[in-house]
Amino acid sequence: MTITPYRRLLGLPGVRTLLLVGLLARIPSTAMGMALTLHVVHGLGLGFGRAGLVTAASTVGMAVGSPLSGRFVDRHGLRPVLAVTTAAQAAFWAGAWALPYPVLVVAAAAAGLLALPVFSVIRQCLAALVPPEQRRMGFSLDSMLVELSYMTGPALAVAGVTMLGSGPTLAIIAAGVTGAGLALFALDPPVRSAEEREVPAARVPRRGWLTPGFAALLGTTASATFVLTATELALVGTMQHAGRTEWIGLAVGVWCCYSLLGGFVYGGLSRGLSPLVLIAAMGALTVPVGLAGGDWRWLVLALLPAGLLCAPALSSTVETVSRWVPAGARGEAMGFHGTALLVGGASSAPIAGLIIDSYGPPWAFAAAGLLSVAMVAIALPLWRRRPAPAEAFRVEPLEAVAAGED
Repeated sequence: MTITPYRRLLGLPGVRTLLLVGLLARIPSTAMGMALTLHVVHGLGLGFGRAGLVTAASTVGMAVGSPLSGRFVDRHGLRPVLAVTTAAQAAFWAGAWALPYPVLVVAAAAAGLLALPVFSVIRQCLAALVPPEQRRMGFSLDSMLVELSYMTGPALAVAGVTMLGSGPTLAIIAAGVTGAGLALFALDPPVRSAEEREVPAARVPRRGWLTPGFAALLGTTASATFVLTATELALVGTMQHAGRTEWIGLAVGVWCCYSLLGGFVYGGLSRGLSPLVLIAAMGALTVPVGLAGGDWRWLVLALLPAGLLCAPALSSTVETVSRWVPAGARGEAMGFHGTALLVGGASSAPIAGLIIDSYGPPWAFAAAGLLSVAMVAIALPLWRRRPAPAEAFRVEPLEAVAAGED
């Protein structure tokens, strides 16, 4: 495996800067959930149940807002969306520490609806900057950077609340997310390639790309994050039951390194694999992990096969979206993809937690893996009903179509 192809990728105009800004911009976003939870628990003294309601409200808002933001980017450009969402995030996070709990729940939902769309925007812009033959590598590298941001953001939130308190930590997040929005606004990366920008402004009817095949892709994407969240919770639960909590951080870190290694190798392959293959394999390899028992060393070793497929599975879903959906609808499609990621992770936490409490952590590994395999089996007959090639879409001039119509 050589790094030369990655050097060529990073040598493309704008790619290196976009990925660096994307990495730094995502860190405040990945810290938000943990910071809100700890603020409610420690700052307001209300316990984890009410903290879960706040984060759930925020997640629902983001799930609804993600495709809406993408649609606005498609129709009005990146900067107007960044201006509105950056202002909304700055206002919420700067004042969240002072809000009473009922107001905080409502405000968190509104802030989620107007969340800075950094994840979907980076992917949309990466598709515009990178030619199709290098997108697998580009999205693999992006998935690796997302992994790094999730390794960093929540840990910084915990450290901030522990050392500074929840109020100052929320203020730091306000500064971080504002800086992220301003950086993206100043960078203003293209959301369409040079060739795509030569085509007159037009919109693509949803019925052309929001097909059963695309819905199947979203379902398998959600199942992938379901497996990842359940695996993390089951890993923590196994080590807690074994009295090895001091090794949890190391075990999670090693598991993340497996994903980074897998993403690096997959990005360099001359030919990619279907998301169905990768997600089904990841799920199947997760099922027996619980058999490793409470010894954290065997448990971490058992996570190796499935862990290597984490970043490749997620990056393959993004690459598929970029291939299936024309540039005129790519922002909204990436928004739906982001919603699928959120839904999978958010639904996994309570389900996996219930299984761990009722039957033990090994069953959480098995249940999550089997659900992923089942989702792929459901998706198989729908996969052929994918969107038509981009050049086959009938586009409609924006000025000739009323807003909101298909």
